[in-house]
Amino acid sequence: MPDAPATPVTGLCTHTLTSLHYRDDDLVEDLLGKKTFTEALLKQILNRTPRGVDLRITDAVLIVLMEHGLTPSAIATRLVYMSAPENLQGAVSAGLLAVGSSFVGTMENCSGLLDRIGAAADADAEALEIAREHKALKAAVPGFGHHLHKPVDPRAYKLLDMARAEPELPGDKVRALERLSAAVDAVAGRPITINATGAVAALLGEIGVPTAVMRGFAVISRAAGLVAHIVEEQQSPAGRFIWDTVEHAIPFVAAAEAPR
Repeated sequence: MPDAPATPVTGLCTHTLTSLHYRDDDLVEDLLGKKTFTEALLKQILNRTPRGVDLRITDAVLIVLMEHGLTPSAIATRLVYMSAPENLQGAVSAGLLAVGSSFVGTMENCSGLLDRIGAAADADAEALEIAREHKALKAAVPGFGHHLHKPVDPRAYKLLDMARAEPELPGDKVRALERLSAAVDAVAGRPITINATGAVAALLGEIGVPTAVMRGFAVISRAAGLVAHIVEEQQSPAGRFIWDTVEHAIPFVAAAEAPR
């Protein structure tokens, strides 16, 4: 990573009295009506003109991550919106705070493991070591397993098929994921599905998205899904039902009677 300049600078946006620029593109003349949102966001984030393969992979990833049903992020958004319907952005923000290492954002954790495998002198041995480390901790390997989709997560395998069909992609991250999958299965003694965020980690890595940036793509995508949950909450409110259900399902127990 290059040294930071002594005085902070920005290369993202500038303006004059008559124009506004995103990096080196004139917003009005170069972007509006000529580029898609995905093209603009990739150039802003990666600081390069995206290729066709970059756009195809990114669009697929954003679609996969957008909606997962009534997950913690969606429930948080609905409950906050129920409490403060005048604050749509606060409700979306509440849901985005749940994008992390357990839900939605696990591609970052998985990508770190793929980086380890790619940097190892013996990739297969490194993959096996990772699988054994997680088994010893009784922890799931990020990017593997799913409580609903068995024996495979169909989203993951579709994404990986798309990546394999793109000759411009180097394939290193997909092969690292395949090595890790074989090691996870061997250590578990049974097949463990690659889940959607595991595949997303490989695909974003293939187009050059750094590991530390990947969770940002989950945030971008999930924001759209959470807005849709607010629209549904406006039309068919579920927030109060969720609140009532939890209140009745979790009874009060006096301290003297609480289990120890």
